Amino acid sequence: MRDAFEPGIVLACRDVHETGGLPAYRSETRKSCQGIRLLPDPSPCLILIAEDEAQIANILDAYLRRAGFRTAHTADGETALQLARTLRPDLILLDLNLPRRDGFGVLASLRQDGHTPVIVISALDQDIDKLTALRIGADDYVTKPFNPNEVVARVAAVLRRSLANVETGLLRVGGLVLNSQAHEISTAEGPLALTPSEFRLLEHLMRRPGRVFARNDLVDACLPEAEALDRTVDSHIANLRRKLAKAGAQAELTTVRGVGYRLDAT
Repeated sequence: MRDAFEPGIVLACRDVHETGGLPAYRSETRKSCQGIRLLPDPSPCLILIAEDEAQIANILDAYLRRAGFRTAHTADGETALQLARTLRPDLILLDLNLPRRDGFGVLASLRQDGHTPVIVISALDQDIDKLTALRIGADDYVTKPFNPNEVVARVAAVLRRSLANVETGLLRVGGLVLNSQAHEISTAEGPLALTPSEFRLLEHLMRRPGRVFARNDLVDACLPEAEALDRTVDSHIANLRRKLAKAGAQAELTTVRGVGYRLDAT
């Protein structure tokens, strides 16, 4: 089905009410496999296929729909980002050699926006390409040519891990694991002792790894009024850096001069 608004977008969605050519869910709420607001009685997870080779996209679409998933497809990077924001897919299959914006750029933007699981599917089979994609934030990497059944199995596995993290309140960045329900954070060497303000700051940064937060954003989101000063954020960040380094965490708090801070996996 050709989308009425954006040329090049193909949607193959089942059990979805459509408005003007785009899927639109009714206003009732429920949790899908990632907490997306949909109808009661979960409909299948939505997989966004960002692939410019029509034959490959059609194969992925057919195998995924046969396995019970809903699918949406686009052939360029800019539209992939638009669909990721409007459709809120449960998982994205991402080619790296896309027109308008390549897959590396799409992946970096996705990681600034959120944590939607991404599996890269690419003909680039060099270690440097795989490592770059994984470091930017890909959840898995599949090289072409591929077995479609293996791709479906990997999709299911990544979604299971993602669901487990949502249900348990776990966040993972590098070697850091944060349990929001238990109010605990740990590395491979054991738990970290943080103050309540340090915990809130680190949790906020872990929810958007790679995204730069301005000091005032961190103040508004994380600090009580008594601590609501930009320089207080600097002090907390300095303490967090020291504690993360001492614990050998594979995550780094980076200062972006004139802007703020971000958390990167190392």
